[in-house]
Amino acid sequence: MEIEQAITAFAALAQPTRLDVFRLLMEHEPDGLPAGEVARRMAVPHNTMSTHLAILTRAGLIEAERRSRSIIYRARLDAVRALTGFLVKDCCGGRPEICAPLIADLSPCCPPQKIAAKEAGHD
Repeated sequence: MEIEQAITAFAALAQPTRLDVFRLLMEHEPDGLPAGEVARRMAVPHNTMSTHLAILTRAGLIEAERRSRSIIYRARLDAVRALTGFLVKDCCGGRPEICAPLIADLSPCCPPQKIAAKEAGHD
C-alpha cells in the first residue's frame, strides 16, 4: 500500500460515523448489509449515509454490490489487510519477539471451529 492510499483510508475513518459504519460492516462479513439497514442501525438519514458510504468506497475500504433492488455494502478485507500491513511493516526493527503481542492481538477473531460451525448452520 502506498502512503497516499493509507492517508486516504485513515482520513475516511477519521470521522466517527464512518468509523462506526466500517466496524459494523466488518462485523457482518462476509454477507454485508444493505445500505438502508446500515442507515437504520446507525440512526443516520439515508442521504447522509450515502455520502459516508461513498467516502468509504472511494477510500477502498468497502465495496458495493447490487442484489436485486438492494445495494449491499461489505468491508474489503484485502484493504484492511493492506492497511494493517502498512502500519506494522517495519515493526520493531526486525525483532519479532517485540512484535509478538501485537501479532497475537491481530490473530483471527473466529477460530476455525467457530467458522466451520457457522457455515454448517450450528451457530
